[in-house]
Amino acid sequence: MQEVRTRFAPSPTGFMHIGNLRTALFEYLVAKAQHGTFILRIEDTDQKRQVEGALAKIYQTLASVGMTYDEGPDKPGDCGPYVQSERFGMYLPEALKLVKSGHAYYCFCTEERLAQLHSDLEKSGASFIGYDRYCRNLSREEVEAKLAAGTPFVIRQKMPDSGETTYHDEVYGDITVQNNTLEDQVLVKSDGYPTYNFANVVDDHAMRISHVVRGCEYLSSTPKYVLLYEAFGYEQPKYIHLPLINGKDGKKLSKRHGATSYEELINAGYLPEAVINYLALLGWSPASTEELFTLSELEQQFDIAHIAKAPAVFDIEKLQWFNSQYIIRKSTADFFRLIEPALQELCGDKQELWQRLQTQQDLLARILQPRLSVLTEVREKLAFLPSLPEYSTDLFVHKKMKTTLESAKAVLADLQTELKNLPSWTETDLHDLMINYAQKRELKNGMVMWPIRVAATGMQVSPGGAVEALVLLGREESLQRIEVALEKLK
Repeated sequence: MQEVRTRFAPSPTGFMHIGNLRTALFEYLVAKAQHGTFILRIEDTDQKRQVEGALAKIYQTLASVGMTYDEGPDKPGDCGPYVQSERFGMYLPEALKLVKSGHAYYCFCTEERLAQLHSDLEKSGASFIGYDRYCRNLSREEVEAKLAAGTPFVIRQKMPDSGETTYHDEVYGDITVQNNTLEDQVLVKSDGYPTYNFANVVDDHAMRISHVVRGCEYLSSTPKYVLLYEAFGYEQPKYIHLPLINGKDGKKLSKRHGATSYEELINAGYLPEAVINYLALLGWSPASTEELFTLSELEQQFDIAHIAKAPAVFDIEKLQWFNSQYIIRKSTADFFRLIEPALQELCGDKQELWQRLQTQQDLLARILQPRLSVLTEVREKLAFLPSLPEYSTDLFVHKKMKTTLESAKAVLADLQTELKNLPSWTETDLHDLMINYAQKRELKNGMVMWPIRVAATGMQVSPGGAVEALVLLGREESLQRIEVALEKLK
């Protein structure tokens, strides 16, 4: 049985788009579900489009989501090098083999001629705008003379003049393309660098790739690869084309739909494991109705047969739900580590507040974890901590709690003294104090808790209640805020 070998072959030309990450994930799962090998190959032949720092982002992204590759630039196997620019000397000899066998030819056309050709074809309304195969008909003597003269050239693939090419895709079935729609594509450019398509085939064969996984937008161009494999006499890999990822408007996912790169999602407060879980379900469905999967669980359950043909819809609200599920499942310690940067930013130079929050990890986890969709909401929900927001006394009036300005003022005045004399500032003591106060005066708990919470937070909605707010603020700050509220209510 053939060993399953897949490869993720990104180009360092920008940040990791979630479509690229979804492809990487499926390549990883195809391999791991069949106890195969997952390879990382860096395709950097397009030197002009490379972006500084993009290569580091590729490594960081794969590491952060837990997709460990078995072979790669820093994990050499027997198929290296794993960076295309380091394989530079391998491509021209392979292209020359095709020239010799009659499956490729030298093309000496200048850029000016090609530009004029395309312009003329567009003006004429031609149905096919591509290379006119002018150099394909040069005699051997003409070719040798141009080579001897040092005329710049590219090497083009010689496509069939007629007929059709059919290949089998594991998701979409048999795909047939008419050969007269296939251009004689460039294999090696005039600078000696291979084109993406050519290097892809050469490297996939050399690295014994058994399954090629990519987006369905490549369905119609895959015959170019198929014909290259046939020209070389290579064994064909299995093809797996993934459905498109669309926005909720039915259009292909793009910047207009919001965050579309992995880094943007992480910066927006999403957890790597939530992103991976959600991406796995964009175009694949498990045999069960379960939705939450760790990466290792996906490795166990993934199968190619359940990859869908229909476009997947990227729904940010659904991703938020996944994220909330992963947040709420974190241990207190892990959750605090996640929100620690946001808390430090919130506290600024208020060291006393920062030190107090460090002692209240259990409380923070209890009030925040059930209320967070993304981690960035922490700053919004705890915005009252570093300083009291400006607020209107209208907040003290709550019909459901049956609080009025007068009742709120009376509660705050009474409790101000009792809070000053409270022996210890703990959740239990603060809770008991307010409940006992309500019982003695035959008030509903809300008539006591609501004015205290408004005075402490200056917010209509805050995580937790009055007791939690007082604990987080500490005695001194809480009493100062109650004093501010009484001044407002005069």
